[in-house]
Amino acid sequence: MSQLYDEIGLGYPQRRRPDPRLAAAITRALDRTETVVNVGAGTGSYEPADRAVVAVEPAMTMIRQRRAGSAPVVQASATELPFRDEGFAAALAILTVHHWPDRACGLDELSRVARRRVVVVTWDPSSSGFWLVDDYFPEIVDLDRRIFPTMADFARAFGRTEVQPFPIPHDCVDGFLGAYWRRPHAYLDAGVRAAISTFAKADPSDLEPGLEQLRRDLADGTWERRHAGLLALTEIDLGYRIVVAARP
Repeated sequence: MSQLYDEIGLGYPQRRRPDPRLAAAITRALDRTETVVNVGAGTGSYEPADRAVVAVEPAMTMIRQRRAGSAPVVQASATELPFRDEGFAAALAILTVHHWPDRACGLDELSRVARRRVVVVTWDPSSSGFWLVDDYFPEIVDLDRRIFPTMADFARAFGRTEVQPFPIPHDCVDGFLGAYWRRPHAYLDAGVRAAISTFAKADPSDLEPGLEQLRRDLADGTWERRHAGLLALTEIDLGYRIVVAARP
């Protein structure tokens, strides 16, 4: 995965800005933990500024784009965290677990280094109903369903967990796959797609039929007629979840 992010990571500061509503939800989930290890940290989005944080990131392209003064970063894999047992009050992983080479091992590592809680932002592969993948790119959601851990996987790794839905606001500024659900023209922008790992992993020739259909449906009004109800919504549940495992 470090190779993937070395390729697509150059667009992250522009396309993958932290959304303040997700940031607030993550801060609430971390509770009052005083030290945090952020695993698969990327450029440092969502790292809380009010406590001590250490970042872990395998891709040098992402590390080089971290802001001056951001948390110290270690280049390492989630499956081999170079920290002692219970070395942090909390472990954090944001939309990253599905990229890990051994997801079960990585979840065990999060549990090992966190003494009070683990917080994971993820997507529930049992969810459905997103027009983008249902109508235009069913092949990419099939791939994601194979690589995202299930909620049962998290329970097996951490024991008792709390699963909190995170509805996506219509003006979400963090450009992950579901961010533009009410802004369909954005998915026609190659720069937008390049900052979404699901698109970046796909063969461009495989995507073209879906892109062409979306272009036609937007041009002739089909998309709006089919999804007019979405335009009145301010947020929508697309299956994004915050998994919290708190230790007694």
